[in-house]
Amino acid sequence: MSRDNWEYGAAALLAVGIVATGIAKLTTVHESRQRFAELQELQREQDRLQEEWSALEIEQGMLAAHGRVEQIARDELGFIEPSANRSFVEVLPVPEPPQ
Repeated sequence: MSRDNWEYGAAALLAVGIVATGIAKLTTVHESRQRFAELQELQREQDRLQEEWSALEIEQGMLAAHGRVEQIARDELGFIEPSANRSFVEVLPVPEPPQ
């Protein structure tokens, strides 16, 4: 009878181990799927942010273009290009290097 009890105990212990292993496997698979879903969401967010960054770089290039700056200076700030008789160039002497 002692051997039968040992066999039942070993079978019960194996059954518990199999169930525990199955639960651990299910938990791991579930967590893996959750992490994969998070990864896909983060990749979509990265793509969206990359598109936004590209659009902002294009916009910055357009706003910083020389012609655009000149147009804003004329239209919004009232700047005018000086005429030849209103402009001058001052030539400064070049200082001699210290010895």
